[in-house]
Amino acid sequence: MNDKLKLKGHIKRFVQWPLYLSILLIMLNILVYLVNGKAGFVVSLGLVVYMGVAAILYRYHRPMIMNDLIAFANQYDLLEKRILDELAMPYAIMDMNGKMIWSNKLFSELTGRDQFFKKGVDTIFPEITADKLPVAEEKEISELSTQFGDRIYRISMQRVSLKEVILRTEMLENTDENVDLIAMYLYDETELKEYIQKNEDNKLVVALAYLDNYEEALESVEDVRRSLLIALIDRKITKYFSNFDGLVRKLEKDKYFLIMRQSSLEALKEQRFHILDEVKTVNIGNEMAVTLSIGIGLNASTYLQNYEYSRIAIEMALGRGGDQVVIKNGNNITYFGGKAQQMEKNTRVKARVKAQALKEFMSTKDRVVVMGHKITDVDALGAAIGIYRAGKTLGKPVHIVVNDPTTSIRPLMAGYMGNPDYEPSMFVDSAQAKDLVDNNTVVVVVDTNRPSYTECQDLLYLTKTIVVLDHHRRGNEVIQNAVLSYVEPYASSTCEMVAEILQYFSDDLRLRNMEADCIYAGVMIDTNNFTTRAGVRTFEAAAFLRRNGADVTRVRKMLRDNLDSYKARAEAVRTAEIYRDYFAIARCPSEGLESPTVVGAQAANELLNIAGVKASFVLTEYHNEIYVSARAIDEINVQLLMERMGGGGHLNIAGAQVKSSVEDAENMLKGILDEVCEEGDLKE
Repeated sequence: MNDKLKLKGHIKRFVQWPLYLSILLIMLNILVYLVNGKAGFVVSLGLVVYMGVAAILYRYHRPMIMNDLIAFANQYDLLEKRILDELAMPYAIMDMNGKMIWSNKLFSELTGRDQFFKKGVDTIFPEITADKLPVAEEKEISELSTQFGDRIYRISMQRVSLKEVILRTEMLENTDENVDLIAMYLYDETELKEYIQKNEDNKLVVALAYLDNYEEALESVEDVRRSLLIALIDRKITKYFSNFDGLVRKLEKDKYFLIMRQSSLEALKEQRFHILDEVKTVNIGNEMAVTLSIGIGLNASTYLQNYEYSRIAIEMALGRGGDQVVIKNGNNITYFGGKAQQMEKNTRVKARVKAQALKEFMSTKDRVVVMGHKITDVDALGAAIGIYRAGKTLGKPVHIVVNDPTTSIRPLMAGYMGNPDYEPSMFVDSAQAKDLVDNNTVVVVVDTNRPSYTECQDLLYLTKTIVVLDHHRRGNEVIQNAVLSYVEPYASSTCEMVAEILQYFSDDLRLRNMEADCIYAGVMIDTNNFTTRAGVRTFEAAAFLRRNGADVTRVRKMLRDNLDSYKARAEAVRTAEIYRDYFAIARCPSEGLESPTVVGAQAANELLNIAGVKASFVLTEYHNEIYVSARAIDEINVQLLMERMGGGGHLNIAGAQVKSSVEDAENMLKGILDEVCEEGDLKE
């Protein structure tokens, strides 16, 4: 067999050196002959002897060299296999379907499987599913982390092509087909993960804690006991956070600065910030329970940025009604608590200040444009009418953006359309509004504080003077750079807020009967005829509107439904499902209805009249979206539930929009209800 084998490459050239030397000696012998014949003869004899000995040695040693090369190649192959088998890293080979082919000793010892285990890799690591295997480019590496036993491993998988090997063999046909295997390596990252986790746990977390109703609580206590109430609250807060290795420093009489580790924050999350309930237990005769709001910032690039995050978080907590914790982790915001209704403020100082500020902004600009949320409802329209009258009192042209009037607001708008007392341009659509808005325009947004919910979001970028008036709790998405933001979650409706503003706006302001009717209708709708969220200031606003000519009978006639809407609402109630004993879930038919979302909201209100129902949810399909109307009386916070579906609202009135089918939206809602019930975070 050795005679058939031939050398090549560097070793072949090395073995051929005697031949090259013989040629050189022959040429030298010829030169010697030309100089001296005898000397040339002697050299020729030496050359013959050299060539003969070289030929004998070559013939003798060549088989031995070939045998040694074959033995070395065999030993090298065995050595390579041994190194791979005894590699100080778990290593395995599998086919493209994830079926195991071979593994080294360390992998076998780690997994407890034989080296020639032939089952799928998912029987060892369930995390490695078919979609996790590398299937794209040959050199692409797929990685994932898994825990096996008490160790954490990073699994790295890479495709290995066998095409070149197959092409060199004569044992297989159809070698044009590419055959691949997957090489899998396991890297032990347990210690690395532990150090990373320790680093994360020791990160600085900054928090600000504010007492929401400090002044009101003190007023309900005798003078001699006020210092005791303050001391008890301070002790309660300091002791609570000290138990979690937190540092508490009092900034002002009702403000605290907190510093803690991130690990402490995780422990607080597990307890769902029980301090919110503990503070309420402080009672030495005060009629009003003290509530606490906390804003937390973490994972910023600097400590100063963490503080800025905490400041933004506490503003959101207060803007959402207080009695809650808001955590700002980069761009992610998490909410805890917020289950109690915010106490209504007795003072109207804030309303008076906001009214004067609004008047100043309107006075310095040429035009006022008002817009509410998409699918304008009665509250948004009534508030816009109030702002319209304020602008006209200052002699400014005012326009209200309404793109597609629903059946609920058409009767209210009908009195203004074609009325000589009102301009034809009083109501405009988005396209017309874009032509009107410039830097000399005040854009007033009513009944929403989310830019994506407005009738025309583009208007917010065409002017620098933006005013926001809303009674919904703030969410993650807010209108940026508003020169005036008046968001009061305790207010029953935006119409109530606007009615208060109008009282302090100008002494010359006079509402017309039709305008007072619209604002009064907004209050009626959002309070469900003064049965929901109606406070002292709600009735005071209603009294102001009645004094300005609002008539209950006219409003009731304008708000009557047609027969189709009434039937649809009745059908939703008839087919309602009681889920988990006290959740009413229904689907509202939308065919043939001009404003099915309004009917859905009405059906949700109706379902609350059923005994045992703590919260109602009505799903309505409209414009290829599912609108969810959520209502509750006092035991369930539907706002937190709707926020999980991407919506928001109030504690007892909320909603969401979902781009899916009715079935998927209902399943999503039920899943959220299941999660919250298991967490036990539904009741106040």
